[in-house]
Amino acid sequence: MTPRDASDANDNRWSDLDRPPLNTAALRRGLVREGGLWTGVEVVQRIGSTNSELVARAEAGKAAEGAVLVAEEQTAGRGRLDRQWTAPPRSGLFFSVLLDPAEVPVARWGWLPLLTGVAVATGLARAAGVDTSLKWPNDILVTVGDEERKTGGILAERAGDAGVVVGVGINVSLRAEELPVPQAGSLALAGAVSTDRDPLLRALLRSLEDWYGRWREAGGDPVASGLQETYAAGCATLGKVVRAELPGDRSIVGEAVAIDGDGRLVLATENGVQEPVGAGDIVHLRPA
Repeated sequence: MTPRDASDANDNRWSDLDRPPLNTAALRRGLVREGGLWTGVEVVQRIGSTNSELVARAEAGKAAEGAVLVAEEQTAGRGRLDRQWTAPPRSGLFFSVLLDPAEVPVARWGWLPLLTGVAVATGLARAAGVDTSLKWPNDILVTVGDEERKTGGILAERAGDAGVVVGVGINVSLRAEELPVPQAGSLALAGAVSTDRDPLLRALLRSLEDWYGRWREAGGDPVASGLQETYAAGCATLGKVVRAELPGDRSIVGEAVAIDGDGRLVLATENGVQEPVGAGDIVHLRPA
């Protein structure tokens, strides 16, 4: 789907005045600077998937590291395992960035979704004043009432031989009646002090620039960069009994006891074996 520029206001999707459009010029002024990571910020009104579009641009040589693509509305947003991500226009932050961690061994690129989770959690704490936690490997959780609910997700995809596109979706102002499933949440429902998307997006991208810079300078080492320790400290999955649903219709049940050096979740099973999980769907069963 061809993206449409966010400046086109002749559309009934702009009827919700509680959800003003993003200010592209202000975002560029605040984020694009000489020597910085972000080289361009584009905001489109409506698109299928920011990840799919940015991957296609990168593979066609039409985007370079530091490109940021933001959508006011996604019609074919995707999460992990090809799950659909839907939300009303301007109710959240839906964006993708292109990274080129050439100096980091490819074996460590698996840390990028976890790094992004840490960056998002850090940025939201500062700008929204809301506590978040991370569900391994790519979910952002908030507390609504006394329940942990998913308010965001992260999807990383290879783009050509040297690039990685990382997409982030955050429910910002979704109301209870707009939630796609009962387990979903939003910053507004979690009591955020601000749901102004302009400063929220600036905070998220600045935090991502900071953490990516640390990780890259450390050659992708999760210990030297502080990433492994910080992720573990904010990970809601650790300490819980979980079921890992794996490719091939396999599953493992165990207590999540660690994040290893490759970013995998380590499960201690009932038979005393510690099994690392590198890919799969994680279901929190109960507190350990």
